[in-house]
Amino acid sequence: MKITVALAQINTRLGEVRSNLEKHLALAQEARSQGVELLVFPELSLTGYILQDLAPTVACRPSPGDPVFGPLLVASRGLDLVVGFVEEDHRSRFHIASAYLSSGEVIHIHHKVYLPTYGLFDEGRFFARGDSVRAFDTRFGRMGLLVCEDFWHVSPPYLLWLDGVELFLFTSASPGRGLTAEPQLESALWVERVNQAYASLFTAFIAHANRTGFEDGLNFWGGSTVFDPEGALLVKAPYFEESLTPVEIDLNQMRRTRARLPLLRDERPELVEREIGRILHGHQPIHRT
Repeated sequence: MKITVALAQINTRLGEVRSNLEKHLALAQEARSQGVELLVFPELSLTGYILQDLAPTVACRPSPGDPVFGPLLVASRGLDLVVGFVEEDHRSRFHIASAYLSSGEVIHIHHKVYLPTYGLFDEGRFFARGDSVRAFDTRFGRMGLLVCEDFWHVSPPYLLWLDGVELFLFTSASPGRGLTAEPQLESALWVERVNQAYASLFTAFIAHANRTGFEDGLNFWGGSTVFDPEGALLVKAPYFEESLTPVEIDLNQMRRTRARLPLLRDERPELVEREIGRILHGHQPIHRT
């Protein structure tokens, strides 16, 4: 199966949900006119990133009756959407979340599992951590959705790989860091290397949408990418600019790659389970002669 994916690399306005929603709907219409079937927005695309005490103000519960998600669900009847937002759960906890919308329905919601609270980042003070990492089925195949810091840790992509993912969807609001003499930020180079490595190791497609623009002194670098199951770069959005970047991917390529390189077939999750248990519970390794 072939699918046209587009990365919506946008400059989100902090706290201005209505304005950001209008941008989402306009880009969805533009993408649909170009034949795009899946449009991926960055982390917290509807709200902005440095929310802090604004989180309760911009939070929502995705449903057809919600004033933000209602129009998005209508738009998803023309193409599938991935959008970033703050979700308030039934216990009034606030999560950094991304939702997959299709045919007027919410197909899957992922709550960010790893909340960076170091250096420039302060997420753990304002948001609750997610507690699940699961793949989900779409009309195009099986997908997995992770948010920013989630894919800097190897365990969430690994779990999705074991859960049958064909296309990883990564969303982020990654600020630029590490200015050097090279014509590329160190943070951007590092992220691209990680995404390429995941594509190769997990023999799957990686689609990464990163935001751009300035917010409260931070500069988000954009540079959204798609890698194929052999680690080849299929498309790359410009740095520091808003863009709508489409690319056609052939999901059958994953099958061909895995036939040649059967890493998933030979993986041993039972070994991983046993050794994780040993590490967590302090069991001594079994020595065999």
